[in-house]
Amino acid sequence: MGFKKKIFFIALLFNFWSFYGFQNNNSPNYIVIFVDDMGYGDLGVYGNPTISTPHLDKMAFEGQKWTQFYSAASVCTPSRAALLTGRLPVRSGMASSKNPVLFPNSLSGLPATELTLAEKLKEKNYKTAIVGKWHLGHTKNYLPNNHGFDYYFGIPYSNDMDKINNNNYWSEYENKELSSDSYNVPLMENFDIIERPVDQTTITSRYVDKTLQLINNYKNDNFFIYLSHNLPHIPLYASKRFLGKSKRGLYGDVIEEIDYGVGLIINELKKLNLDKKTIVVFTSDNGPWLVYKSHSGSAGLLRNGKGTTWEGGVRVPTIFWGANIKPGIINEIGSTLDIYTTFLALAKIDTQKNMIVDGYDLSETLLRKKESQRDEMFFYKGDELFAVRLGDFKLHLKTTDWFKEPKKHNPPLLFNLNIDPSEKFNISSKNPKKVKEILELIKVHNLRLVRGKNQLDIRS
Repeated sequence: MGFKKKIFFIALLFNFWSFYGFQNNNSPNYIVIFVDDMGYGDLGVYGNPTISTPHLDKMAFEGQKWTQFYSAASVCTPSRAALLTGRLPVRSGMASSKNPVLFPNSLSGLPATELTLAEKLKEKNYKTAIVGKWHLGHTKNYLPNNHGFDYYFGIPYSNDMDKINNNNYWSEYENKELSSDSYNVPLMENFDIIERPVDQTTITSRYVDKTLQLINNYKNDNFFIYLSHNLPHIPLYASKRFLGKSKRGLYGDVIEEIDYGVGLIINELKKLNLDKKTIVVFTSDNGPWLVYKSHSGSAGLLRNGKGTTWEGGVRVPTIFWGANIKPGIINEIGSTLDIYTTFLALAKIDTQKNMIVDGYDLSETLLRKKESQRDEMFFYKGDELFAVRLGDFKLHLKTTDWFKEPKKHNPPLLFNLNIDPSEKFNISSKNPKKVKEILELIKVHNLRLVRGKNQLDIRS
């Protein structure tokens, strides 16, 4: 065999090992960075002109930037339940049209019968930790340590809860230095409250520091770290180092501090030679909370935001990086539901047999840029199905703005999202066959759907 042929053969073997190495030998580590209320248009790599996000931009260039990736819900609690279980929130009872999320007077949380990603990964002795917002139940039985996590450090629900006074939001943030004193929010470590009220001006940097510590603690094991930032959910806070630095104002300061933390995490993985065996995914729980004006993000060209099933409420910026992920821009459909199924597949762990899992395995898309297995997406508002996407087309049975009465559409609205991602041009009258096809899909979905007992309406 000639020298060139030998080199070619060696390169071929190396590429084969790179694609399939951790599948056949070692399971990858996982870090999920989940931010709160970030819009599709809030990152430089997604087109934002005034928020500087060099670390996330680089992460996208080195990894995969997904352009049609969806959160499973447009508000906090159900979107987090879906991420960790791979199941539509309505199946686990973590969706309600009366109480959209869990509150400090909620008595329930994610049922013990639901098997989280952390619990499943424990089957292969993964070290598991969550740093940040939980929002799946704050009483002892429902805290992360009872759902497969070895360690918990964070705030158990949204950072705007436990408000001490009756001042409106803007009176707290106009002509006043940032202070967390208006919100009696607890910081917890495992089952214990260690600080109350938590100093939210430093919470982003503390979450990152804790994540770096855990990476070093777990570096000799397989690990799953779920870094769940409370921000940029309102109220907004940034540390002194970032305060006033962004052209985009306080909201931009918050995003730029989150971006800096991502850079520290990526650099730590590289320093420890863990970058080739760790998958990092960055995404958001839902779209921007537009009613808060300049303190909310941007959905870019997408319509509306948080609390709606319009694209701006559910399509989120998403970047996969590390391990053997093949770099590129992915225009396929994906969802936070799929993270569960994909990560278990790469770790060679079977999903549970006695429950329907709604996530698809995206590993072939991540490793080889093959077509995504996902071709449909069901969009619930609370426990009611509002819209469905099938291929390029999205059909709306009902629509609403934030906390406004829903409007029923008969006939339903239909949009071609590849041509019209802003959902401006209703084409249902010209596409009766497509409308009928999606209505048939909905009929089958409803017939097979088994709803879990509603957990969000159990309150004191």
